[in-house]
Amino acid sequence: MFRFLNTFWTSLKMALQEFRSNKLRTFLSLLGITFGIFCIISVLATISSMELAIKNDLNNIAAHTVFVGKWENGGGPDYPWWKYIKRPEVKYAEMKLIQLKSPELTDVAYLMNIQANLEYENDIMSNVNYYGVSEKFPEVQPIKIESGRFFRNEDFINASNFVVIGYTIAEEMFGSAERSVGKVVRLKNGKEAIIIGLINKEGQSILNAWDYDHSILVPFSFMKQMVREEYSNPTIMVKGKDNMSIDALKDELRASMRSIRKLSPTVDDNFSVTDLGFANKALESLTTGLNIGGWAIAGLSLIVGMFGVANIMFVTVRERTSQIGLKKAIGAKRSTILYEFLMESAFLCIIGGLIGLIAVFILTFILSSMIAFRVFIPLDIIALSIGICIVVGVIAGIVPAITAARMDPVVAIRSN
Repeated sequence: MFRFLNTFWTSLKMALQEFRSNKLRTFLSLLGITFGIFCIISVLATISSMELAIKNDLNNIAAHTVFVGKWENGGGPDYPWWKYIKRPEVKYAEMKLIQLKSPELTDVAYLMNIQANLEYENDIMSNVNYYGVSEKFPEVQPIKIESGRFFRNEDFINASNFVVIGYTIAEEMFGSAERSVGKVVRLKNGKEAIIIGLINKEGQSILNAWDYDHSILVPFSFMKQMVREEYSNPTIMVKGKDNMSIDALKDELRASMRSIRKLSPTVDDNFSVTDLGFANKALESLTTGLNIGGWAIAGLSLIVGMFGVANIMFVTVRERTSQIGLKKAIGAKRSTILYEFLMESAFLCIIGGLIGLIAVFILTFILSSMIAFRVFIPLDIIALSIGICIVVGVIAGIVPAITAARMDPVVAIRSN
């Protein structure tokens, strides 16, 4: 054990001495290792951070929730829009029937969505998201109210002209979001409404699906005074019990909707029942492509770096030929010489990897301030990078180390 530690410490000192005495040569030789580790860590860290942020966003959008609507998920040139456009829109009455036919479901909500102007005195804000929501919407899709309140049951029954407003809209329209509650605004078709609640600020997110910061919520019954249901992209949102799988929930809803619409067994569904599984599949496809690209670039860089380190080690062996001869003359074994040079090679690669790691840390701070999620470097990725450096160092130094270990001590001492 003592011999190993002594060899370890000697190799570390030799590697640091090599770096100090030939900074430019060593740095240029390690550049491939540095760039390779930079590519690997930056890609893996960004993908890992993005996956975590997207999964958190998906959970925030609607965990364990299924959506019933007109359109199927998908897109592209092969998307059969001509087939789906003939389908009827879902209605609030169908949502109530789903509640009656499937009482085991936890919560069912109805959603209408349009874009229109929002006016206050002489200020006009265009393309504001209007969400017409039903009573159970907060149970299906949680909403945090910063000030004021959310709608009550009587607001839906009476079609009250009340509005819950997004934080960014309130800031831009009133100067201060906190001053928005109690203000009277004009909605689509000049309908006046009173702001009774302010939604907590969400900030940036990757999916930005609901974008409450730039939206307003109104009771669906009041929304129907401004737009007809079929023109508001209506959706039924259903949340199942915790012990109920998404597939079972979808099957239950499909059976309920076919019964409600009186579809015979031979007729295709004229509605869609979807969840957020498609988003996870798209995420997996994206991350797989990025991973392949990152590893390909990193692999080429590491190969280049490997030759650079091997070149350093060959030069080092030549410069220390007499030292190697003296060590062997006083009893140093071949294995000791071999391990010493292999460890030195590995340490050089670790130095290059640490430079790349520092560059990635700097990159994470820059990216986190520019994109919608925080980029971080998990500990397992740091451990992976160190492991890669050690493996590359051993491979790069194996031939020079064997050359040094096989030297004849007499010939090596006479080399000078």
